[in-house]
Amino acid sequence: MTMERMSDMSKINMIAERIKEFRKNSGLSQANIACFLGVDQSLISKAENGERSLSVEMLEKLAALYGVSMLDFEEDSLPVSPLKFALRAGELTTVDMEAVSAINRIALNSEFMADLLAGEQR
Repeated sequence: MTMERMSDMSKINMIAERIKEFRKNSGLSQANIACFLGVDQSLISKAENGERSLSVEMLEKLAALYGVSMLDFEEDSLPVSPLKFALRAGELTTVDMEAVSAINRIALNSEFMADLLAGEQR
């Protein structure tokens, strides 16, 4: 196996671990996430075990749901301040998760804009 292939595998495993970590930290089940993404629960299980990859679109949806950036899937430590659910995760419907995702996108965009403005003021 080439070094490049090994690097790709370690990246896939890191992303798989992060997908699982973010899901567990949010209190959501694999079934909740599967329903949210419109896929079978077995795909989520395989993705969390590094056996399958999720599409970029699915990762973007998960990042918005969890209130993290796409880069947070590749980093080894939790983000300093991930956005938290204000509702009981076990009671969230797919519609609720879509609403949380939309709100998190707004919050992340607001945070990004504030960082940009702070950089311009220096």
